[in-house]
Formats: sequence, structure tokens, C-alpha cells
Amino acid sequence: MSKAFTKSLLLYNKILIRRLKSLITRAPPAPASATERLPPSHKHESSTAPLDALPAPGTTDDDNDNGGRAGGGTIVCEVEGGLLMSSSTFPYFMLVALEAGGLLRGLLLLLLYPLLRLLTDELAMKAMVMVTFAGLRKDAFGRLGMAVMPKLFLQDVSAEVFHAATSAPVTSGGARRRRRCVCVSSMPRAMVEPFLKEYLALDAVVAPELRELGGYYLGLVEDEGEVARRMDVEEVIGAKGGAVVGIGGQGCSFQHIFQKYCKEVYVPTESTRRRREALHPRRYPKPLVFHDGRTAFRPTPAATLAMFMWLPLGAPLAVLRTAVFLLLPFSLSVPLLASLGMHNRMIASSSPSAGDKSKSNLFACNHRSLLDPLCVSAAAGRRDLSAATYSISRLSEMLAPIPTFRLTRDRAADRAAMQAQLARRGLVVCPEGTTCREPFLLRFSPLFAELAAGGVDVVPVALHLAVDMFHGTTARGRKMLDPLYLLMNPVPSYLVQFLDPVECGGQEARAVANEVQRRVAEALGYERTGLTRRDKYLILAGNEGVVGAAQDGGTKN
Repeated sequence: MSKAFTKSLLLYNKILIRRLKSLITRAPPAPASATERLPPSHKHESSTAPLDALPAPGTTDDDNDNGGRAGGGTIVCEVEGGLLMSSSTFPYFMLVALEAGGLLRGLLLLLLYPLLRLLTDELAMKAMVMVTFAGLRKDAFGRLGMAVMPKLFLQDVSAEVFHAATSAPVTSGGARRRRRCVCVSSMPRAMVEPFLKEYLALDAVVAPELRELGGYYLGLVEDEGEVARRMDVEEVIGAKGGAVVGIGGQGCSFQHIFQKYCKEVYVPTESTRRRREALHPRRYPKPLVFHDGRTAFRPTPAATLAMFMWLPLGAPLAVLRTAVFLLLPFSLSVPLLASLGMHNRMIASSSPSAGDKSKSNLFACNHRSLLDPLCVSAAAGRRDLSAATYSISRLSEMLAPIPTFRLTRDRAADRAAMQAQLARRGLVVCPEGTTCREPFLLRFSPLFAELAAGGVDVVPVALHLAVDMFHGTTARGRKMLDPLYLLMNPVPSYLVQFLDPVECGGQEARAVANEVQRRVAEALGYERTGLTRRDKYLILAGNEGVVGAAQDGGTKN
């Protein structure tokens, strides 16, 4: 009896593990061939040819009679599993739930995931829309859709499909023109349109609208029939201007468009889809310089479950890391923080001297998070450095282990305050004026360089921050929580590189600022821009980033 019971228990355990793995990693079964993508009674012509064999726009029917393939000036591309490498829409709804609805809404969506696996694609989509959007304010999500969603979408864009759909110039009557690309998606238009039009520069989007009442989403979405009645699909895809070629995916959205208008449909098999590569950020039609939100990972079911399991450990760990920073000297806190998972690496091209008060007292670094001045101070081994900030929260100001002072955006007053600090101790400044998460440098303000005109050289400091779960900056959220989110990361890591000092004698302040920016960019491999704090906040928050009475402080993010 005991042996039989043990065998039964092991068999049950194997079955249970296999089912749990399938809930996380199982993908929809790949069709035996691309011709199975469309019903035989409706398809025009399907192909499993490589995407680079797509016919050129402008090819006429006469070309087909001469042995050419049918062509057209329009590409209709399915988003799920077509333009995007993944056919799963769960991570995008989870991101909306976490960023717009909060942790409880995200937890509810995660708990419903096993049920979603049992539903059809259409019912699962409606269920995710209901959980994610019910009760959200339309205007609030409108800004979030532009500030948060594009980053996650762009990381999943297939380079092969995007190039085939948009970057294949052809000769048509002696002129070269790119294809017109129309994307179709079963996800709500508010989720996909900002990234498709703003960052990929695609021509049109066919997607359902969310229903609203009194400025709030109801959690309901149009069905495909309602979308077809609302939009003139034939005009949107330009079917009258020539033959239309389709690029299908693994989903089943808007089948009637492919069946009715597309002369050829290219559908990747499962093996082909797995061999795709993501579009490199340098190939984006519009660079992604700014994005917002706390979530720093792709919220798949497994990754989201790991995050919720980590939170009860991460919050006490963040408090412990803060206490170590505040109570211990750098000689003890740095190695102890490393043992707690917070890694710091210093590269010294010119080692700053802690005892030299006339040289190496002005440090100018790029801005990645609230902890930048602390990391520079710890790497230099100097607690006498002060940090120039623009409206850090009162809590962050009280907890800072080094002196801080506020800038007021009054040039004369700020210059006098910085000169006074520099006369007493060393000074760390972030000339960008706000944080940037991506490998770009914003314009460096020349104010710090004016201080160096008196003979004080500027030491450029290149900073790189890597996080694996949460971003420690925000343009829209509660900025007093920035240190908590940053320190809750399991393994945050800082790279601090001191560069050779920049001699400022006889140079204009703007030239010095540009030289410091150039050196930091070269050290990190970042791209220089002329963007400013004002540009960031206009994109992410719809304001100019000026802290007033209505804005209760925040980090210089």
C-alpha cells in the first residue's frame, strides 16, 4: 500500500508541475503552415515565404501575368504576434493595471490569469479590459498611455516585420516611396495608438474603442463589428489604391480584413517567430528618450508573481539599506550595502583627493536618480560634499546623509548659494536638471561652469544605474516614494566613473558645459541631446516641471 501510494503521489506531482509550467510558458500551438491562418473558403492567397520577399508597392496585375507576385501599396499588419514578437497581451494589461490602477488591481488581474487561460481569446480580452480599465479616468490614462506604454511595446517590436512593413523603398513610375502600413489590434486603441503612430510613425490603426461614461472608463470595449461600422475600413487601408498585402500574427483579431482585402497574407510559423530579433532602439523612427512608470520589468505572469512575492521582503530591505546609509560611515556602509545586494563600482581616471579643498571640489554628473550625489560622495570617500537639488521632498531632505540645499530657478540667487557652498565644502551638481532613464544626456546647464571661472576645475562624473524591478524616479507619481522604490530593487547597481578634470580658465561657461557633457557621453556610450527638464515634463506630465504651491515637493527628477 505504501509503495503504491508513493507512486501515485509522484505521478500526481509530475502532472501538477507540468500543468503549472504550461500556465506560464505555454504558447498557442503553431499552425502547420501559414495557409491554415485563413479559412479555405475565404483566403485569396497565403504564403510562408520570408518577409523580405514581400511584393513591392506599385506592382500591377500586368506584373503578375508576367510571373511577378501580387503587390500593393499597403501593408496590413496584425499587432499581436505580427508586429510584436509575442502574441500574449497579458503583460500590457498588467502594466496598465499596476501603473494606473495600483497594486491591488494588478494582484486581481494576476489571480484571474488561470481563468483567462481557459477562455477564448475574445472572452479573455474582454475580461482583461474589464479588470484593467473599469473605473479609470480617461484623461489620466491618456497621459499614461503616452508616458508608460511605449517602452514596453517597443521592446517587443520585431525588427524583421517592421523593416518589411515600412522600410522597403521601391520604384514605382520612377519614384521611390515607402509602403503605407496599417496596424490592426484587438487591444483598445488607447493602449496601442500612441506607440504605433508617435514612435513607429505608422499610418493608421484599426482597434476597438473603450466605452466611457462621465469621463471614466466602464471596462467595456467595442467588438469587431462595431469597429467596422464606425470606421470606413476600405478607405483606412487604402484598398482602392492597389492590392493589399497582409502580415498576420498568432491572434485572431479582425479576420475579415485579411479575408476581404488582402491578396496575400504572410503568417510566420512558431519556429520563425522564435527566431525573430527585437528592433534595436537606434532603429526607432523616433528615439524613446523619456518614459514614466515604476515598473522596470516586463510584467509577464511569472515575473509579476515574483514581484508580489518580493514586496514583503523588499520593503524591510529598503528600510535597512536606508539605515545603513544614514548611520554608518562610508568605509563601513559601502561594503555592508554590497552584502545587502546594492552593488557600487567606481572607476577613477583621476582619483579625487579628500583633503584637497582647492581642486576637485566641484563635481558635475549626469542625473539618474535621487541617490546620485550620495553615490558620488561615497565613491570619493567624502562626507563634506553638498548636493544642489531642485525641490527634493522634505522626507528625502531630512534623511540625506550629506548636506543639501535647494535651488530656486532664480539664476542670481542660485549662483550665490552655490558659490557659498563651494567656498565651505565640495559641491555635487547635476547640470541636466532632471533624470533620464535611457542612454541619452540632456542639455547641461552652464550655471555650474560659471562657478569654475574663478579657477576651480570641474570633475566630470559619469553615472550609470541599473535596476531590475522598480524605477526610482517618476514625473507623475508621488516623488517622496522615489528612494523607497529604488532601494526595494533586489540588486540595484551603480557605476561611478571619475573623469579627468576640465580646465575652465579662459573658456565660456557654455563651452565648458558642452565639454563636460561630451566627456560623460563618451565614457558611458550615451547620446547627447539638447532636451531639457521642460521637454521631459511636457511629454510625460503635461506641465513644464516647475514646482509651485500646488506641487508638494519632489525629487529633481
